[in-house]
Amino acid sequence: MNNLSFQYPTWYLLFCVLAGLAYALILYYRDSTFREMASRLNILLGVLRFLAITVLSALLLSPLLKSAEIETKKPLVILAQDESESVLAGFSEESRENYQRQFESLSTSLSDKFEVKQYAFGSSVREDIPFSFEDKITNISAFLGDIYDLYTNQNLGAIVMATDGIYNEGSNPVYSSAKLAVPIYTVALGDTTEKRDVVLKRVFHNKIAYLGDKFSIQIDVTAQNAAGATTTLNVYKIDQGNSRKLQEKVISIDKNDFFQTEELILDADQAGVQRFRISVSPIPDEVTTGNNSKDIFIDVLDARQKILVLGNSPHPDLTALKQDITVNKNYQAEVAYIDNFTGQLADYDMVIMHQLPSLVNDATQVINEAKNRKIPIFYIVGSQSNLRKLNSSQTLVTISQSAPTPNEVQGRLAPNFSLFTTSEDFARELSVFPPLVAPFGDFDLQEDGQVFLYQRIGRIDTRMPLLVMGESNGQRQGVLCAEGIWKWRLFDYLQHQNHDIFNELIGKSIQYISVKEDKRRFRVSLNKNIFNENEQVLFDAELYNNSYELVNEPDVSMVISDSEGKEFNFVFNKLGRAYSLNAGFLPVGSYTYTAKVFSNGENLSFAGQFSVEPIQLEVYETSADHGLLRLLSDKFGGQLVYPGDLTSVANLLDAKNIKPVIYETSKTRSVINLKWIFFLLLGLLSLEWIVRRYYGAY
Repeated sequence: MNNLSFQYPTWYLLFCVLAGLAYALILYYRDSTFREMASRLNILLGVLRFLAITVLSALLLSPLLKSAEIETKKPLVILAQDESESVLAGFSEESRENYQRQFESLSTSLSDKFEVKQYAFGSSVREDIPFSFEDKITNISAFLGDIYDLYTNQNLGAIVMATDGIYNEGSNPVYSSAKLAVPIYTVALGDTTEKRDVVLKRVFHNKIAYLGDKFSIQIDVTAQNAAGATTTLNVYKIDQGNSRKLQEKVISIDKNDFFQTEELILDADQAGVQRFRISVSPIPDEVTTGNNSKDIFIDVLDARQKILVLGNSPHPDLTALKQDITVNKNYQAEVAYIDNFTGQLADYDMVIMHQLPSLVNDATQVINEAKNRKIPIFYIVGSQSNLRKLNSSQTLVTISQSAPTPNEVQGRLAPNFSLFTTSEDFARELSVFPPLVAPFGDFDLQEDGQVFLYQRIGRIDTRMPLLVMGESNGQRQGVLCAEGIWKWRLFDYLQHQNHDIFNELIGKSIQYISVKEDKRRFRVSLNKNIFNENEQVLFDAELYNNSYELVNEPDVSMVISDSEGKEFNFVFNKLGRAYSLNAGFLPVGSYTYTAKVFSNGENLSFAGQFSVEPIQLEVYETSADHGLLRLLSDKFGGQLVYPGDLTSVANLLDAKNIKPVIYETSKTRSVINLKWIFFLLLGLLSLEWIVRRYYGAY
C-alpha cells in the first residue's frame, strides 16, 4: 500500500494549481494565434500547459511516497540424520534404501508449509545428508548446540532428529540442549535388543613410555547374554606386519551382564612408536567380532628432558608454567626459588628464569654456568627484574625502562617468524587474550633475536617485541618481556574448556628453546608421532645452507611407506623460509618416511616414523538407546517415532500449529525520483510543442 505525503502543508497545492492556471491563462486566454484554426485548440494547449506547470510546482513541495511491503516467512524445520557407523549396523541394504526414500519424501512434504534445512551429524555437523553412515564418532550434544547457535534468533519451529541414541563424545544431550525452546521429534533407529556379544570395551594406557621402563595397560571386557562362555584375552606386538604374542589370559563369563577389568604389565624394550593389539577370542553365536580387538600405539622414548623453573619469588606464573610443561611427557618440570636453590644445574636440560636476574639477586652464578654448559635459558621479565643485568645476560633484546609504571600489553603474532609454525586458531585467538604486564620503556631487538610476538597496547599495534627467541654462541635463548601468563592459561580454559592455545604457545616455545643442538642442515619434524585416523598428518621441514642460514629454494620431496611397503609420494610446500606438508588422512597402521633435498651439490635426507591409530568407538555399542531419545522428546514437547511411521511427522507438526512470521518493511522515497513523473512532464511539454509546430505557431 502506497501513501503520498508532503514536507510542506498540503494546502500549498492550491498555489501550485493557481500557478498552473495563471501560466496557462497568460499564454492562451487572449492569444488569437490558433482561434482561426480551431475553436478549442487554445483550450487544449492551455490544459497541457496548466498540467505541466501544476505538476512541476507540486514537485517543489518535495512529495514523498511511502510504501509498505509485507513478507511472510515460513517456520524453519531442521531434519537431521545421524551419519555414524552404529546406525548403519541396524540396517539391511534394502531397509536402508527404503528409509532414505521415506526421509526424502518427508522433506518434500514438509517443504510446502515449512522452510526445511537438512543436516548430517556424527563426528561433525554439516549441511546435506549423504546417507553414507561413515562417521566414527557420534556427538549429539554438539549438533544441538550448533543448531541453537545458528537459529536461536530465527523462527525455528521444530527439530526432527534421526539417530539410534548412542553417543560416544560430548555430554548427555538431554541436559546439554537445555537452551533450545522448540519441540524435538526423534526418529528411533537401530535395534535395542541385547545380543550375544563379548566386547573389548576400553583400553587405558599412557601415550608415552620410556625405554627400559615397564608400563601398564588396563583392559575392560564386557559381555551380554553370554553366561557360561569362555574367552581368551591376548596381547600381541605388531612389528613390520608380523604379530608376536606377549601375554594371554583366560576369562570365564559367569553372568549375562558381565564386566571385568584386567591389568597387564608390558616392557618398553624398543624405542620408537610401538604397536600393540589387544583382543578377546570370539564366543559361539556372537553377533559381531568387530568389537573384539583394539590396536594401541605407545611412543617409547629414550630420554626425558628436565626443565628447571627458577623464580625470584612465589608467583602464579610458575605454577602455570609447570602445569603446561608437564602436559608433554617428554618434559619433567621442577619449580625452585633462587634463594634456596641447591641443585646441580648440570642435571637440567633447560632453565626458565622468572624475573631473574632480579633487583635483589642477579643470579650471576646460574647464568654463567648455563652459558658455559650451553644450557638453554628462557627469561621472563617482571616488575622485580633487573633490566640492566638482563640486557647484559642475553643478546636478543634490550629493554630501557623510562617510568616505574608498567604497561598492559597484548600479543600480536609476528608475520615473518620462521623458527616454527603455529595453527590458525592460535593466530586468531591470541588477539583476545587478556593483557600482560610489561615494563614502560623502549624495547630494541638485537641481531640474534627473532620476534615471535609483538606488543599491542590498547588498539595500537607496536613494533616493540613481546616474545623473542634466538641463538647466541651455541646457546638458545628466549625472552618474554612481560609477566602474568597465568591469566592466558585461565582465559584459554574459560573460552574453550581446554588449554590448547596456551599449550601451543608455551609448548612450541620451550620445544624450540630446549632442543639440543642439531647441526644437521636438513630436518623434518612432526608435532606428534601418533595420530588418530580422522586427523591430518602435518610435517614441517627446515633446510640450512653452509652458513646455517635458513633457506628454501630447492624442492623437498618425501616418500611415506606403510608396513606393507606401499609408498605415498609428496612434495613440500614452501612457507616463509621453511617448508610444510599436509599429508592428509592416512589409513590405520605404522609408517616410515624419508625426505630428500638436493642443496649446494649435496643430497640430504631425513628419516623417521609415525603411526595412525583407529577410532573404534562406534563398534563398542551394539544396542540402540531409545530411552534417551524418548526422554529428549518428552522434555521438549516432541515425540518419538519409529522409521516405519516417519511420514507421520508431517501430521505431528501440523498439530503443533507452528505459525509463520510476518515481516512488514516500510520504504520512503521521493516522488521526484519516479521515472514516470519525468516522462509525464516530457510528454505534456512535447505534446504542446508538437501541436504548436503543427499549426505553424513556431
